[in-house]
Amino acid sequence: MSTLPTIQSGATPLEILRIGIDAAQGPVSLACSFSPEDVVLIDLAHEAGLPMGVFAIDTGRLNEETYEVSEALAERYRLKIDWYFPRHEAVERLEREKGLFSFRESLENRHECCRVRKVEPLSRALKGLAGWVTGMRRDQGVTRGELAFVERDETNGGILKINPLLEWTEEQVLAYTKERGLPVNRLLSQGYRSIGCAPCTRAVKPGEDARAGRWWWENPENKECGLHRR
Repeated sequence: MSTLPTIQSGATPLEILRIGIDAAQGPVSLACSFSPEDVVLIDLAHEAGLPMGVFAIDTGRLNEETYEVSEALAERYRLKIDWYFPRHEAVERLEREKGLFSFRESLENRHECCRVRKVEPLSRALKGLAGWVTGMRRDQGVTRGELAFVERDETNGGILKINPLLEWTEEQVLAYTKERGLPVNRLLSQGYRSIGCAPCTRAVKPGEDARAGRWWWENPENKECGLHRR
């Protein structure tokens, strides 16, 4: 099993990404939701020639604007994106038994929906990988404040989890996308700062944190979908 590298605060995202990929000692892919953070990481890896794959999960409820970013990235970088989908039997059973909006009725139901649409496909996407990359940042919300640059993902077989943008701010991310002329989701200009499934995402209000628009009916400490269990 690969060992966790020591990375000092202040390391650049490219340095962290390179160290993490080297430490994984095997195939590494970015879990891409087509956020500005993910777009930055794709650009960094492409410019540096790093061996990083890209996969995405189509929950069946993504915004059209999210697909537009995917197509723009595929064209710009000649990028191969490995798409994963929920098991159709599980989605059919969930909607037949509980309806189309069960995730708003309770935290338990919301976790069930995320488990069907996101977590199970992720487990398949990660099979055979030595590590995966995320675009998470510490300032996105209370659930992400204790993350490390490189962690061991015990939930998914102990593979490495690489978080190169932990110390970056939202302003740094957006400045990079603007400087490089990178494609970003059109919903950002409408006040969206964290974009997931369409029914679970809204624009944020002045003074709210970046993830306030995700599952806005829940308490802040519950705002994860299960992809990033620790």
